[in-house]
Amino acid sequence: MSPAVGRIETRRVYTGRIVSLDVDTVRFPNGSVGSLEMLRHSGASAVVPFLDDPARPDARVLLVRQYRYATDGYVYEIPAGRLDDGEDPEACGHRELREETGYSTASLTHLTTFYTTPGFTDERIHLFMATEMTAGDAVLESDEVLEAHPVEFRVALEMARSGKIVDGKTIIGLFMAQARLARG
Repeated sequence: MSPAVGRIETRRVYTGRIVSLDVDTVRFPNGSVGSLEMLRHSGASAVVPFLDDPARPDARVLLVRQYRYATDGYVYEIPAGRLDDGEDPEACGHRELREETGYSTASLTHLTTFYTTPGFTDERIHLFMATEMTAGDAVLESDEVLEAHPVEFRVALEMARSGKIVDGKTIIGLFMAQARLARG
């Protein structure tokens, strides 16, 4: 019988507000053993929010233009944020949409869940599409510097195709929403 594949041991190197860094000793499927640095993350939810009926040819989505230190500037994104301990991904989607944009929704549809960068982190993002939106007041955290940008959905897709949108979750979210809408 071959030895079990997976983590043999782990050592926590750093614990921060958003991520923790572990060094794991791992047995791989070929039997070899090695060390991997792993960023541990609670996961997140992100929402493609439609301000209009998505069946309309001029339907708008609400993007946020957010300052991101790692990119040395502003990035167009869909509203998103980290899961709180024990929080349901759908509840997180509702919360983050409301906090970042002020909008709430009666209809949140799950599009997909994906790993952001499985080579070194366990972070997963749960993507949703929101319709039937109601306006309200945003409640931003101190490190959230952003402004809402309503954009026609077709324009947002072109922004992703042309490279004006560079955020991975936003690109995936927009094209997953397009695929969902095409299926009806």
